[in-house]
Amino acid sequence: MSQVNVNCFYPDLLRPIDKTGLENLAEKGKANPDSKVTLKAKTVCEGQFRNLTYIRNLEPYVIDEPPHLLGEDTAPNPSEALLAALGACLSVGIHANATARGIALSKLELALEGDINITAVWGVGDLADNKPLGFTAVRVNIDLEGNADAATLADIIAHANRWSPVANTLRNAVPVTVN
Repeated sequence: MSQVNVNCFYPDLLRPIDKTGLENLAEKGKANPDSKVTLKAKTVCEGQFRNLTYIRNLEPYVIDEPPHLLGEDTAPNPSEALLAALGACLSVGIHANATARGIALSKLELALEGDINITAVWGVGDLADNKPLGFTAVRVNIDLEGNADAATLADIIAHANRWSPVANTLRNAVPVTVN
């Protein structure tokens, strides 16, 4: 899933994570291993393909389509947003695991790309029964630098990938109900 470029150079460190807060959060998870939360979002179509998604009390997250898919090109499209969610989730996991191991990071960049067949055009285009829907491949290239050797940095990436909620959602069949 990923290609890794690790470097042990660290002149300018990334803004750190609160290690005590991270340890407390980890202990809370260990004490309640079956605990679940329900995340919620509300999406409202403004018109054409521009949608506003409301999460908690944040400003709306805008999703649109590019002009070649009849959108206004004002924001990422849904599939690009999925890549962004994967990249952010892996980044959070990598940074948290580096912090837990006492490793300071100076660079953490993820480049993501995914292959997708869009000829079904949301169910109004080519609807061949054997058409693969969704991403058929996703590639993540990570450029990571910190005050640890390359093997340790690579291990942190592998561990974060293994425990990433978004990566696992993509890897595992998840029941989706649409009413």
